[in-house]
Amino acid sequence: MQEKHIDGTFGFATRAVHGGNEIDAETGAIRRPITMANSYALPYDPSEMNWSSANGNLYTRNGGANQGYLQQKLALLHGTQDCVVLASGVAALSGLYFSLLQSGDHVVFSNVTYIAAYRLLGELFKNKFQVQSTLVDTTDLAAVRAAIRPNTKLIHIETPGNPTTGVTDIAALAQIAHTAGARLSVDNTFASPFNQRPAELGADYVIESLTKYINGHGDAMGGAILGKTELLEGIRAQAQVNLGGTVSPFNAWLIMRGAVTLPLRMRQHNESALAVARFLEEQPEVRFAAYPGLESHPQHQIARRQMSPGFGGMIAFGLHGDHDLHCRFVERLRVITSAVSLGHDESLIVFLGENDERQHLYPAEFRCGFFRLSVGLEDAGDLIADLGAALRKD
Repeated sequence: MQEKHIDGTFGFATRAVHGGNEIDAETGAIRRPITMANSYALPYDPSEMNWSSANGNLYTRNGGANQGYLQQKLALLHGTQDCVVLASGVAALSGLYFSLLQSGDHVVFSNVTYIAAYRLLGELFKNKFQVQSTLVDTTDLAAVRAAIRPNTKLIHIETPGNPTTGVTDIAALAQIAHTAGARLSVDNTFASPFNQRPAELGADYVIESLTKYINGHGDAMGGAILGKTELLEGIRAQAQVNLGGTVSPFNAWLIMRGAVTLPLRMRQHNESALAVARFLEEQPEVRFAAYPGLESHPQHQIARRQMSPGFGGMIAFGLHGDHDLHCRFVERLRVITSAVSLGHDESLIVFLGENDERQHLYPAEFRCGFFRLSVGLEDAGDLIADLGAALRKD
């Protein structure tokens, strides 16, 4: 039977299509089937087996067939040795922190992060496990250096950051972390591996919320931690086997299918988001527009250096007007949907009001309330017309 040998020497689109996929030995199907089993056949003498092993198919909490296929694909896309796929992006974050950190360790992390990272490092691990943490504007390298302590174990960043789109220099922070004897983890969800591969820039751990761009269709949840095998073995054992954060076979299969079109979708997200961001920046009703692809973005040059071929589909912007005006604006939209999440085929917008507990951590222009816009796959002209009509109804 024909065998494929797809490795990192192939182009990104080829890896997206063929990574993790082989001809099914039993049926001859050219697409991996969904294996909806929670248990697998044991060997002749299982008495000496390690029931907590994540090596091989034993019990789906320990890892299943579809999870394994997806892990192969993602590692190829990111250019890493290994990958652990879990039930959600938050499962990936908490699995990394739980497996890596001990009481008394110190973490430096971005002051602009997904709310779960903010909760986990700023509250839960601090209060329950006495893990110390320091919030820092990680776009400021001097501030990161000043925050490091002798017991700093991890520096965790998001770039671009959720929700303000701030960009952190990954290569520079990797050097800072390693000089201090710490590890660097990078949440890459806003960029996807199509636009940015942090491991190639020196990151030890890469986090992806597979729910977002990699799945791309708003119908499955998953998360991934990528890096060297030696760094992931403990995470696989603890976060997956012992904490039970394993992805379901069906979700793994859906994400595997969605990832095939990632390069095609990201090209469209990149192109449309840049056009929409340029439109918003020019409108008198718009107070500010933040997108790494705009020359006005404070870290535009860093984004150009570490993101290629584009800058993703995420825009932050605010209007001249009060709280209610922002709500009325969303109500008038006819193409763009008001909903959380991002990276879907359809464009999504969420209003982050002044009552956000993290507003004081954001740059000044974000503190009066703003929108996070995930630009989807619709015609860019239709999105621009939708935004323009909503802007001019007052």
